[in-house]
Amino acid sequence: MIRSELVQCLATMNPELSQRDVEGIVATFFEEITRRLANDGRVELRGFGAFSTRERDARSGRNPRTGEAVAVDAKRVPYFKPGKEMRARLNV
Repeated sequence: MIRSELVQCLATMNPELSQRDVEGIVATFFEEITRRLANDGRVELRGFGAFSTRERDARSGRNPRTGEAVAVDAKRVPYFKPGKEMRARLNV
């Protein structure tokens, strides 16, 4: 499912809300998750899962085109851990 499909689905399920209102809600939801992760936070949605960040160390990589060694800087990457309910529904 892509973002526009999510907005359409929510708009259909909530006819009292306009498409624009639903788009604003979805945008706010994603923006808050991103903002919290950027501030070293964690976002937990009970029954769904938890978003957090993980540290990746600096390393040496390779340019796939030339095979040349390239330095890859240390960075933080997003991480998602599914909740117990989600894992149970996926493995029925």
